[in-house]
This record gives sequence, structure tokens and C-alpha cells, in this order.
Amino acid sequence: MRKASWFLLGIIIVSFLLALYYYPQMPEQMASHWNAAGQVDGHMGRFWGVFLLPIILVGLFLAYLAIPRIDPLKKNIKTFQPSYDLFMTALFVFLLYVYGISLVWNRGLTMDVTAMLIPALAILFYIIGIMVGKAKQNYLIGIRTPWTLADEEVWNITHRRAGKLFKVAAAIILVGLLFPRAALWIMAAAVLGIVAYTFTDSYALYKERHPSRPKEREAMKRTEDKERKEKQG
Repeated sequence: MRKASWFLLGIIIVSFLLALYYYPQMPEQMASHWNAAGQVDGHMGRFWGVFLLPIILVGLFLAYLAIPRIDPLKKNIKTFQPSYDLFMTALFVFLLYVYGISLVWNRGLTMDVTAMLIPALAILFYIIGIMVGKAKQNYLIGIRTPWTLADEEVWNITHRRAGKLFKVAAAIILVGLLFPRAALWIMAAAVLGIVAYTFTDSYALYKERHPSRPKEREAMKRTEDKERKEKQG
């Protein structure tokens, strides 16, 4: 396995060690969700509150190993493997960080969860921008619209632009530190903006690169209809 794989496996081991250590110290019902104001608005039983994230990490690790092997365009994934490894490393560290906040909170040390999460989310979004900007055409990682999958150049242009947008979104997310009650909405607006832009942009790029295809199909249909009528006549 690559160094990144061993690192991710190490994070999984750390998460299970934390789970085993903290499990006896946790309440029967653990805080598991916080609203935009940083107030607890969801609870979970102790077992799942402690062990759910380590189990999720195991699933993500298996997916991380499988994706470059099962994708029909796996040779393309190898071209941006370092960026993929960086993203998965950042994701695992982020989830372990969130897990640590949850354990400490449920141990009795309250804190401003929103303020703790915003910088970590900004870093994660910036690293997503790095990976997306370098991603080559494949079926499992990246912005997979019908038009990016149909045209490799549309894929490349869309992902270069999206990579920059994710980095801008990272800066926008940091604004949530100034407006903590609106932090969730600021992040949601940034994500929805990226989704809307990349979807419409990939469509526009495809139409720009293939302007005559609909006309060609119409012309071919007219020719086929004419030939069929001549044969019938």
C-alpha cells in the first residue's frame, strides 16, 4: 500500500482506540448534532455515538482502495492519484477532528462548535479544489454530468474552473466566523452555487463544442425519410 493508505489506516486505529477509551465515560444518550447556532438538536445512543464514525472510516477506507481499481477509466485516476490521496487524507483528518469534538463535548467540555468547525471546513474545501482541479475523466470522482462524461475536454475545462471555485468557497466559508448564526447558510450557498455553475457550465461547453450535432441528426433523419419514401414509391 502507499504511504497515504498506511496513514488512513492509522487514523482508523486511532479512532477505535479513542472509542474504546471514551465509551465507558459517555452518557447513555450522546449529543450527535448541533444546529447553526451551535446548540445541540440531536442525540444518539452511546454505542452508535461512539463507534459510528470509526465504522464509517472503515467503509471510506475500503472505498478509497476500491475506486482506483474498479473505475473503467482507472488509468486516468492514476494521473491524479497524489491529489486523490491528499483529499482522502484531509477528509479522514477532518472526520477525526469532528469526532474528537463530539467526544470532548459529551465528556462535559462545552465549546463553540461552529467556530471550531468553520476553519476545518475551509481547509477541506480548499483541498477539494486542489483535487477537482487536477481530476481527469472518470466515473467515480469529480463532477460527473452527462456532458463532462461525454467529452473529455469539457471535463477538463469544467474541473479546472470548479477547482478555482472550491478554493474561493473556502474563503467564503471563513466569513461564517464573523456571522456564526449564518455560517451554515453561507456554506450551503457556496456549495449550491458551485453545483449550479458547474452543471450549467458543462452543458454550455458541450453545446459550444458540438453545435452541429442536433442539425446533423435532423438532416440524417430527413435523408432517411426521403430514401424510405423513394423505395416505397
